Amino acid sequence: MAGSVNKVILIGNLGRDPEVRFAQDGTKIVNFPVATSETWRDRQSGDRRERTEWHRVVIFNDRLGEVAEKYLKKGAKVYLEGALQTRKWTGNDGQERYTTEVVLQKFRGELTMLDTRGGGGGAGDYDAPGAAPAGDGPDWGPAGGGSGGSGGGAPAGGKPGGDLDDEIPF
Repeated sequence: MAGSVNKVILIGNLGRDPEVRFAQDGTKIVNFPVATSETWRDRQSGDRRERTEWHRVVIFNDRLGEVAEKYLKKGAKVYLEGALQTRKWTGNDGQERYTTEVVLQKFRGELTMLDTRGGGGGAGDYDAPGAAPAGDGPDWGPAGGGSGGSGGGAPAGGKPGGDLDDEIPF
């Protein structure tokens, strides 16, 4: 159908270290689960409630896969942009099964590490192509980015603690 959009944006934490496999043609495939959580207060009891949703993430982008493999660890907070894909497979018992995944394809998809240096999951200081640098200050969240790359880092004013322009840039 023309004019449709398949885009998923997640901010969550890795459930385990990334797993690396290789396709028959040598393409690197990196996968890991990401947990997103929702919290609220129960109106009846006043207790705090939480619901965690688990998402399967698969990376086919070589550069993003390298970053995930080297720098992401269980518990790391990440920002992801990808597309939902459902694939059909046959289990050991002969039954057909379906799995829905968030897929970061070549030239489409984004991965930004949101942990600061020394932050959760060991996502620390690095200087890798296609990845956002971990800052010295607060989590700035996702920023910038083009097709296929990943963006991030400090806002337009520079590094945390640096001089910020008082002028609005638009």
